[in-house]
Amino acid sequence: MTSESAEVEIPQPATSAPQFTQLFSATRRGARLARLLAVEQLVAWGWPRDGERIDAAALVVAELATNAVTHGRLDGRGFRLGLALLPSGRLRIEVTDPRGEHLPAASREAVEGGRGLVIVDALATDWGVHPYPPSGKTVWAEVSAARTGVGHPASGGTCQ
Repeated sequence: MTSESAEVEIPQPATSAPQFTQLFSATRRGARLARLLAVEQLVAWGWPRDGERIDAAALVVAELATNAVTHGRLDGRGFRLGLALLPSGRLRIEVTDPRGEHLPAASREAVEGGRGLVIVDALATDWGVHPYPPSGKTVWAEVSAARTGVGHPASGGTCQ
């Protein structure tokens, strides 16, 4: 009996876009830490620390994290922040909380209690919400990762 050696090609996973995911406590301190760590991660990915695009991304993270802490909180459960640099040239920001029954209105209008999603809408190229089974939701936003404008009115850029 002879043993034959066959060369088997094992597919390797494609290199994916840079990603960051972290769990935080559903507290004001957790929301602040999410914003600070998001900025540090973007700097690690090569974004300049001072600039409109990192400021816009930090503000979007802060608003989504604050909403998760304020409206999506359940005792003993935190929220998750996810960042990903997409091949499209956008930064995708996702904040997942455990309160799936409190979906933010699809309306882009300010609602009673705050203007956080209006700010997100002004800075993001696109945003939305989807369920996170079994009982949660993810609010996501995409901002331009390009060095020229982020759709911020002060920059003269436009949302794409």
